[in-house]
Amino acid sequence: MEKCPCASGKSYDECCGPFLQGAKEADTAEELMRARYSAFVRADIDYLYKTVSPDQQKDFNIEETKDWAQNSEWKGLEIIETVDGGPDDEKGTVEFVASFRQNKKDTIHHELASFEKIDGKWIFMDGVVPKPKQVIRETPKVGRNDPCPCGSGLKYKKCCGK
Repeated sequence: MEKCPCASGKSYDECCGPFLQGAKEADTAEELMRARYSAFVRADIDYLYKTVSPDQQKDFNIEETKDWAQNSEWKGLEIIETVDGGPDDEKGTVEFVASFRQNKKDTIHHELASFEKIDGKWIFMDGVVPKPKQVIRETPKVGRNDPCPCGSGLKYKKCCGK
């Protein structure tokens, strides 16, 4: 039993296979995202074209997409966060990281993908690079001349701040 490339843990036949074969439509934005990743792995360019917005279809380069899909070694998909995009929603976003190797170079593609339902079917609208999340310090900032927080009795600059 072949595992699904989308990393759902299910077999391909019970996960993305029915979507790519046209036997079933995605119920959620995340299902469509996973199916689109599987389509890249399998170089199923027709499915990728069919599930992109009409505006995007105008600029969809079939040959470039096919070349990228076929000449990449797809390493995995990680879903970071899904916001809305459920069966009863009309819009949703999926933040994901797709890992692949191309031209002997490992690459990650981190994207915040937008999806909408058009005529009752989920469609990929657009993708952007997500903004970095702000890091919030949970402990007070230690100055160079403050006592080291490790408890050594030394100044921070002479201890853990080296």
